[in-house]
Amino acid sequence: MEPRVILYTRSGCHLCHDARQVLLEVCAEEGVGWAEIDIDAAGDPRVDAQSRARLSDLVPVVEVDGVQVGYWHIKEGNVRMALALGG
Repeated sequence: MEPRVILYTRSGCHLCHDARQVLLEVCAEEGVGWAEIDIDAAGDPRVDAQSRARLSDLVPVVEVDGVQVGYWHIKEGNVRMALALGG
């Protein structure tokens, strides 16, 4: 089963660390899977050139069920609301 929540990150990003902490808590409490994708990882088939260009200046970016729900400063409430609406 694909994870419902995707966190797009890059190495050395302090906001990515903060976003990761939010998702660890929210996804554990809601019982949903999540995945982290480094947009700068060479050869990662989950990130094409268009996605990389679109997301690069916004990292960290969170998507729930394929819909972007936040970037830069990830808000717990936005993630919870998106999970509730998508389920």
